Amino acid sequence: MASDCVFCKIVVGEIPAEIVAESKQTIAFRDINPKAPVHVLVIPREHQPDIASLAAAAPNAAAELLEQTRVVARQEGYEDYNLVFNTGAGAGQTVFHAHAHVLAGVDPAKLFLA
Repeated sequence: MASDCVFCKIVVGEIPAEIVAESKQTIAFRDINPKAPVHVLVIPREHQPDIASLAAAAPNAAAELLEQTRVVARQEGYEDYNLVFNTGAGAGQTVFHAHAHVLAGVDPAKLFLA
């Protein structure tokens, strides 16, 4: 756990979140600033700064994270959904803990994720 990471604090329960799914290696919760009717973040329990780092350090955790995005979308009632990873500040990443945005229920052309 990174002591200054808001997502690590969510993982250990120090910060509340509306959790919608959990697995051995991941946790999924609603985004506090949603960009779509369904906007859920899926994160690994292990701290890695971005998806590239997670894939290099823990490929099984990265694969489980991807599988959980599908589970969350279906649980929310969607087969079709957008999946977004922002990697690096220049790409709009603001929390440096790997995470996927699961977005559904909106025209993808209307999504702006910065």
